[in-house]
Amino acid sequence: MKRILKNIWARQTGRFICLLLFLPIGLLGLVMLFEEKLIYFPTRSGRWEVNHFAAGEGQIVPQIENSWFTTEDGLKLHGWYCVPHRITGGLAVPLPAELVLLWFHGNAGNITHRYEMIRLLSQLPVKIFIIDYRGYGRSEGRPSEQGLYLDGRAAWDYLIAQRGLRSDQIVIFGKSLGGAPAIDLASRVQPAGLIVQSSFTSVPDMAATILPFFPKSLLRTRMDSLSKIPSVRCPKLFIHSPSDEVVPYRLGRRLYEAAAEPKQFYEVKGAPHNETFLVGGQAYLEALRSFVNSCAAQRPAETPAGG
Repeated sequence: MKRILKNIWARQTGRFICLLLFLPIGLLGLVMLFEEKLIYFPTRSGRWEVNHFAAGEGQIVPQIENSWFTTEDGLKLHGWYCVPHRITGGLAVPLPAELVLLWFHGNAGNITHRYEMIRLLSQLPVKIFIIDYRGYGRSEGRPSEQGLYLDGRAAWDYLIAQRGLRSDQIVIFGKSLGGAPAIDLASRVQPAGLIVQSSFTSVPDMAATILPFFPKSLLRTRMDSLSKIPSVRCPKLFIHSPSDEVVPYRLGRRLYEAAAEPKQFYEVKGAPHNETFLVGGQAYLEALRSFVNSCAAQRPAETPAGG
């Protein structure tokens, strides 16, 4: 009987040891297999007819135009080109806006879920071009790291070629995941400025905070903003909250510290990841307005017609 019990115990112990050995391997395999699904959370549906929202006298609202453009690898992408208007005497009167904010949003949803923030940013005032990456909203394709970089360049080229803008009229704005394509683009072109909000140094650094057991070397997606930010020469504004529960504050600070001058850091205390603009309120808006105005002030004066 003792021998039988000993054999049973040995078999059970062996199975337990095998389970301990293979469970981490299985988890590693799952993470590698579904890596992109753990990074990107696109949705197709949304409220697209936003120009019909009611606005009261004196309020500033964006008038939104659907924009379509094509990437270098042949995908058709969708975005909103938003022009600020003030309701005056029951009519929407366009506001003068020198700069365009080229906006790269976070990893979930689509551009329709950013409407309230679009309304807020319209008060700066600036024009806003917010795009959906491949696989998001009405844009074709599936998201990937290199794909997002191509999407960012295609959006920039659209503003230059189709909207007739100069590079010094464009401020690039990247929030959360959007910080990666924003920084990549800003390292390749010369915008009027760059705003990075609640973003990270790299995907491996983010993975280390979420999945500390996972070897960073096995990740295919890098989004290494930390190595790119030193080469961005335009004025830069970094925004982060110590209360960010998604992207650690320390990663935002590391990005700022690695950046070359000119640069600024604006801290929003007590703001969860997706509520920075809500918690920050008017002070947050004024920080953005001050930065955008400083970018506009550095633009060369336009030569008068016939001059």
